[in-house]
Amino acid sequence: MRDGPLEDQSTFSIPKVRSGEGAPRLVPALTLISHPATHRVGERLLMEELLGGAKVELSRMAPEFLRAGETQGGPLANGCLSRKPIVFAPGEGGRIQLFVEEGGTRVVVGGAPVVGGWEFGREELSAGIPLELADRVVLLLHMAESEANGPQDSLGMVGQSPGIRRVREHIRQVAGLQESVLIRGETGTGKELVAQAIHDNSPRRQARFVDVNMAAIPRELAEAELFGVRRGAFSGAVRERDGRFRVAQGGTLFLDEVGEMPPEVQVKLLRVLEQKEVYPVGSDLPVPTDVRLVAATDANLEAQSREGRFKEPLKYRLAEYEIRLPPLRERREDIGLLFFHFARQVLVELGDDTRCLEEPRDPRAEPWLPSSLAARLVRAPWPGNIRQLHNLTRQLVIASRGKPHLRLEPTLEQELGPPATPLGRPLRSMQVPDSQATPVPGSPAEPRAVPRRRPADISEQELFAALEACFWEPRAAAERLGIARPSIYDQMARWKIRTAGDLPSQEIIDCFHACQGDLDAMVARLKVSRQALQRRVRELGLNN
Repeated sequence: MRDGPLEDQSTFSIPKVRSGEGAPRLVPALTLISHPATHRVGERLLMEELLGGAKVELSRMAPEFLRAGETQGGPLANGCLSRKPIVFAPGEGGRIQLFVEEGGTRVVVGGAPVVGGWEFGREELSAGIPLELADRVVLLLHMAESEANGPQDSLGMVGQSPGIRRVREHIRQVAGLQESVLIRGETGTGKELVAQAIHDNSPRRQARFVDVNMAAIPRELAEAELFGVRRGAFSGAVRERDGRFRVAQGGTLFLDEVGEMPPEVQVKLLRVLEQKEVYPVGSDLPVPTDVRLVAATDANLEAQSREGRFKEPLKYRLAEYEIRLPPLRERREDIGLLFFHFARQVLVELGDDTRCLEEPRDPRAEPWLPSSLAARLVRAPWPGNIRQLHNLTRQLVIASRGKPHLRLEPTLEQELGPPATPLGRPLRSMQVPDSQATPVPGSPAEPRAVPRRRPADISEQELFAALEACFWEPRAAAERLGIARPSIYDQMARWKIRTAGDLPSQEIIDCFHACQGDLDAMVARLKVSRQALQRRVRELGLNN
């Protein structure tokens, strides 16, 4: 786009969320973010079986990924992926469990390989979790609408997330009417593109589309810029000049950053909308106008109205129909599609070969977009939304010219900022549930029985291996070893294995800055419990 988503101990029940009456329910899904064959990006697999208590097995041979609205697709089909399946299973309280078989496809979450099992809660599923498979394929585990519209005009907007599909539907509803439209959304979400789509799909599409950025016009010139000026109206007005309303006659006038409009101009704009005529500066004679007005803002107009900085009647006139654009963090499944769309544009502009975006001849070749970088893009906070992603894509492509793969320079690494999505936790039990198992109301999942052992029998190597396999979570390591949780702390002290509480404050501070606040990277470096380390980080005020 140019302008520019609580733990309990109840039985398994992924919430079947509805956004409104008759809206599709949300189900667990996997969306392709990156693939050596880039035309596959955006395809997805709906895992409705998890809602019924069954598991889903994923390998390079099956099941098939489909593009929204299509009925035919294909498996991941990459030679680096194993035939041994990765297993997704329902957990308790709406969680989803992931199991990786030894010798199967290597799965990485947040820079750390999954050993045995991993579990994702509702918060993680809502935000979306990138899964790196064999350093070749990146999938986003998230919640998706179970019903998608069939193939249709994209209206010039890239993406198939629920938020962007709703925006397209709003455009189709209002484009053919004459009502004023107010487009609201954060900076960089694509408001100008939506305004252009409204014009292009309206009866006025043969006339002009005129855009005005109110924030870029000096306050004293705003009235003349919009309504025109008569010769001699003020010092320097040596000739008559049509305003933007006259220029857009018969077409669409797009007022961006409308919240920056001076109060005196707001009063005159309200009169124009009510009377369908403008008064040029220096003239007492009205000029009829026939213009469809579309406005946009990232400002809180309601707060401005309460403070007397924006006329409330004007807000209602501007918002005869309102469209809200979702921020990029609420449509992470579109990031892969957007990235490759922008990358192709940049390559064409530079006159570079676009074959790097095609399926490589060698099925085991490393992808042009490394999987670790694709996962990092998905987890970024994106305060600048689509505009920021577009800019970063351009910089990545230009900085990597002549190289076989894209490379993230330190300056761009800093621009991405710390990851913004949570990543779940290791499972206490490493046993894959029975494929025929069905959740029984009122009965929690039964963990695998681990033989009890004497803590003194645990060797240093065995203790270290268990902690490493459980990503330094003592409770999970204790259950893996078959000893009581309090005992593992005694054994850690015996073998001088540190906990987060043992770390000097300065070491945590230095690591926080070195890892740019990435908690998972800090865990990998410091080798301590994520939960305990997060508590220390908060105590030191580093997360503010």
